[in-house]
Amino acid sequence: MFCVPALAGLGTFVIFPLFQAVYLSTRGTDINGNPSRSVGGANFANLFTPEFGQVLLHTALFTAFVVVVGVVLPMALAVPLSQRLAGMRVFRTLFTLPFAYSASAASVVWLLMLDPSMSPVNWVLRLFGVTAPGWTTGSPWALLTVAWATVWVVSGFNLLVLGAGLAGVNDEVLEAARLDGATGWRNFFSVVLPMISPNVFFVVVTTTLTSLQALGQVQVMTDGGPNGSTTTLVFAIFHNAFENGHNDYGLASAQGLVLLVVGIVLAAIQFGVVERRVHYR
Repeated sequence: MFCVPALAGLGTFVIFPLFQAVYLSTRGTDINGNPSRSVGGANFANLFTPEFGQVLLHTALFTAFVVVVGVVLPMALAVPLSQRLAGMRVFRTLFTLPFAYSASAASVVWLLMLDPSMSPVNWVLRLFGVTAPGWTTGSPWALLTVAWATVWVVSGFNLLVLGAGLAGVNDEVLEAARLDGATGWRNFFSVVLPMISPNVFFVVVTTTLTSLQALGQVQVMTDGGPNGSTTTLVFAIFHNAFENGHNDYGLASAQGLVLLVVGIVLAAIQFGVVERRVHYR
């Protein structure tokens, strides 16, 4: 009886939508989006196209950039911010503020930051004699711009998690490592990084999920353009199902199942391979 509320929520928001997606992926849809005749595996066959291959490639590049930069950058900030120096609390607060932004709000902020008529980023580039590219109108800059906005959003949360891990590192262990001659980079990679590896693994997993599910950034900043260069898998699902009256729920559901498989494969790799290098204590 205690499990009934949890099972009801799981069935309503996870299990039922999953079976509905499987059902819709085998059906055609009318102009109103209602399931019509059975089409078998036709919706999946429609995915074997160069266009969908480009969507998968954009998703892979987007995810790789967000995960790598979204973990390395907060780590580089967390190390100096973990020092017990005056004023560090203020800097920690400032660097974690993007965590409070929604994806849509962050996208608007970066659209203003990169607007050709008022961009401070372009102004700095002009000081060095560099012509600013079309951040959201040219390829491949558009995908990089959307990915950077996503990094900016996830970095605040990742900084909190990694900073908490660094704060929990045992000072006696660090002192013993120094006495043994481990300093600088050797001390970080051989002593500190293994001790905070659970925190690193956690932010890698959560950042991967965030990047795979990113939609608001793409929709607000580029709407999948230019020429589909920022169309990721989640945006393609949204576009086919809801945007511009397409109502092609069958194709969108097939793409959704592909996203599910991609997520399962990445989770298997992360928990089956990467987690083996995590040192829990």
